[in-house]
This record gives sequence, structure tokens and C-alpha cells, in this order.
Amino acid sequence: MYRCRDCGYASLQWFGRCPQCGRWDTFTEFSEKRAGAQTISTPQALPEIPLEETQRCPTQIAEFDRVIGGGLIPGSVLLVGGEPGIGKSTLLLQVAAQLAQHGPVLYISGEESPGQIKLRAERLAIKETNNLLIVHEQNLSAIRDHVLQTRASAVIIDSIQTVFPEGEGVGLGTTYQVGQATFELSQLARAQKIPIFLIGHITKSGEFAGPKAIEHLVDIALYIEGGRESDVRIVRAVKDRFGSTEEIGVFQMTESGLVEIANPSKFFTERIGPVPPGSVIVPTLEGTRPILVEIQALVAFTRSNYPQRRATGLDLNRVALLLAVIEKHLGAQISGEDIYVNVAGGLTLRETAIDLGVAAAVVSSFKERPIDGQTVVVGELGLSGEVRRVKKLRERLTEAAKLGYKRAVVPAGEKFDMMGMEICAVRTIREAMEALGV
Repeated sequence: MYRCRDCGYASLQWFGRCPQCGRWDTFTEFSEKRAGAQTISTPQALPEIPLEETQRCPTQIAEFDRVIGGGLIPGSVLLVGGEPGIGKSTLLLQVAAQLAQHGPVLYISGEESPGQIKLRAERLAIKETNNLLIVHEQNLSAIRDHVLQTRASAVIIDSIQTVFPEGEGVGLGTTYQVGQATFELSQLARAQKIPIFLIGHITKSGEFAGPKAIEHLVDIALYIEGGRESDVRIVRAVKDRFGSTEEIGVFQMTESGLVEIANPSKFFTERIGPVPPGSVIVPTLEGTRPILVEIQALVAFTRSNYPQRRATGLDLNRVALLLAVIEKHLGAQISGEDIYVNVAGGLTLRETAIDLGVAAAVVSSFKERPIDGQTVVVGELGLSGEVRRVKKLRERLTEAAKLGYKRAVVPAGEKFDMMGMEICAVRTIREAMEALGV
């Protein structure tokens, strides 16, 4: 048979151009292997299925364990994606060093030589151990043999784009190759009951398949976020068959590798000097963890006919909606101003509970009036200017009280006492701005 190297389309005859993806000269000959005797599956009623109790194995990296639900599940496949150079290999080498304390760990590199990995391990100050095994290999059958021979308790593939299941690098990096390799590795993980980590690069080139193409084949999909201009790295789960996808892990990239940020609230709200106009502290929620962040806004006069609207760490469409609410219900003439909004520290926020904080920062910058540095702001804004309730408000304010904040502007309707903190309940955006003195 013949198969397209790019999309995997199979045919009994050779084509110069693939009928499915339209690429030229991509068909290569292969022989299809027919499976022998196969086990016949039997449907079971739900009450008859035994409940399997699985015990998680912690990696001893608290922020990483938080994201994956408390530890590794035997037989699971984890995909770690991110842009090149963001720290995927560094993080998983640190994870491998921790897991090697309890059993042999096989680190398979298809991109770097064992010597290069040795240099990275020395830079990360990883203790040398005979349980951490390094091999440079790209052939899937050879990788399977290495796993069986070493009896590894965990396997790391760096990266899945370099592993080819058949032939000498046929279709390396294509959607078909990545999908086929991932499927066979997931079968190996379940058969041996060991966790397998797959590193995947996110690229803009159409020639290479990114992690998005194989998310449905893995059990847990993690993405590392963070720009090159920032040393903060956020590990976020977008898929988890064994737990929640709302948790994040916060790390800082240093010369000695990724270091956990144990208190993200303190890290993201650290200020130097007096509080300037356009800055406000907002208690946000990432999964079950409340985190205090600083939202900054800059409203500047412009002579351009097309004022700029920029947002970093926020949804620009949501910011545009909030600007319309401000202009409509506060009468602030900001349509002709350049407006820039930023989440300090490099964190990306998605929830609507930060709406009131974004609006407060914009109005503060526009009127050149700073907001009290001991005040936090939280609430969702509706199109009619009302301030709506948010979930887990008590937990958010408890986190703020721990860090010494004395006052909170919150949606009306919640009744509770916060020891040592003044609660200012508001119903509209106008009441909120009056309470904040802007």
C-alpha cells in the first residue's frame, strides 16, 4: 500500500498528489501488518464493573502535583506542551530526578545527546543517581525495548515530534507520525502500568503537528505559559481524565531551573514605592486557589484618529466591553484615548470576577487618582452597570486579609464578617467608583 507522509491517507495505488491534503510527492510505499489472534471484548453492565482503586505517586514538586491532581496515575500518558525554549525539558528533567529516588526513570531524547542532558543536569544541580537513565533514540520499537529492559517506573519522551513508528524517519513531525507514535506509547503505558510523559512543541509551521493534534489520545494535557520577557512560568492543565482542569502551578525560571513560587499572591502584588494611578489589587481564583494580582491601566491622550486598545494577560474583547460600560454609565469620555491594560507578573486571567478591578484601574488612570493600596476590588460587571456576585468570595477575601489588606469593595448581597477587614458592598459601577474615591 501507499501512505501520505503528511496526513496519513492510505491507498492501494500511488498518487503524485494526495487526494486528502493536496500535497505533492508525499506517497511512500509500506506494508500493512495484520494483527493475529485478537481477544474478543464482552460488554459489561455498569454494576458488574469492578471499581479500581488507583494510588497516586507524588513527584515531590508541590506546584506540579497540584496541577495533575496530587500525583501520577500508573498507566497514564501526560502531554507537556509549550513554545520552544519555555522550559519543558527543564521541568521534566527536574520531575525525573525526583521520581528516580523511588525507581528507575528512563529519559529518552530524540533531539539532544546524553552529553547535552548531562550538562543541563549539572546546571540544575541534580544529584547523580543510577536510577536516572538517559538514551538518545528516535525509533519507537527500540524505545519499547529500552522500556522493557530497564523496567522503568516512568518514561519521558523528549520530544514526541522526533519519534517515528515505522521506516527511517518517514513523515517526521507530521500529524500522522505524531498521532501514531502517541497511540502506541499510550498502549505501552497501559500495558506496563507506568506513567509516560510526552513533550510536544507548539509551532506556527504547517509542516509540524503540535500537541493539539494528539490531545484526545493522552490522559492529561499540560501547557506551559509565559513570555520570553518574563521569568514567570504558569503550568496549566487543559485536559485531565483523573481530576480538575482548573488548577495552575506557578514557577519562576532561574539559573538553577524552575523554582516553585509558594506564595503567588505576594509575588504578583509586590510593589515598590507609593501606589500610582491606574493600579488596583484584585483577588482572582485559579481552580481552588485564590491569588491576588495587580491590574494596571494606562489611559493616555492621543492625536491619532484610531486610538490604541491593548491588553496583556486579559481578553481584549472583554476589555472593550468594560470600556463601553465605563463610558456609558460613568460619563467618562475615554473613546478618544489610548488605553493599555496589563496584569502584572505575566499571569493570564480568564474569569469575569476581575471586571470591577479592570474598570477601577482604567478610571483611576483616566482621572489621575490613585486607589488606596490597602484596598482590594472584586466583582463582575453587567452591561447595565450593575455589579454581580462572584463565586467563593469568602476565600478570596481571606487570602487578602492574610496579606494585610484592610478594605474590600465587593458586590452587594453577601453577608459575612471578615475580622480586621472593612467590607464595602456596592450595587453599581458608580457606587464602586465613589467607594474607591475615583
